[in-house]
Amino acid sequence: MKILLSGTASDSHTWNLVYLGLFLEELGHEVVGLGPCVDAELLAAACLRHAPDAVVLSSVNGHGYRDGLTAVRRLRAEPALAALPVVLGGKLGVAGHRQEADVARLTEAGCDAVLGEDLNALRVFLATGVRREVAGARRGAAEPLREPAGPRRETAASLRGVPA
Repeated sequence: MKILLSGTASDSHTWNLVYLGLFLEELGHEVVGLGPCVDAELLAAACLRHAPDAVVLSSVNGHGYRDGLTAVRRLRAEPALAALPVVLGGKLGVAGHRQEADVARLTEAGCDAVLGEDLNALRVFLATGVRREVAGARRGAAEPLREPAGPRRETAASLRGVPA
């Protein structure tokens, strides 16, 4: 499964993205890593460019709710991305504990899962929930052409068309 992995717009932490990318690759997924501080427009552009099977967003700094809400609303506003599975993990706020009202708003806006910091829950979701979504969306359709598997790292400049 191709997974687009990204930090949220205000999250500059890179170590968690490296860890998550390795975790996902060890599970056998192809990972397209966008890096930290990816705003909603860049996220949508990368999704349109790479056609992932799922998006995993990570927040360490405690602004996952605000940034995640903006990101998922932007993805859901794009017709080609409206059904793309989106998972948000990490710290949602600075309160120090999970706010269920925030989780409810995120799922109402279109997040398929809000997992906190539980990697086992991410593993289960990717193994069950997303696979069913992807299989159902592709039933009867030709498999899209894919680039060769392997880790890729995008940058904000490459997504804007600026040569590296």
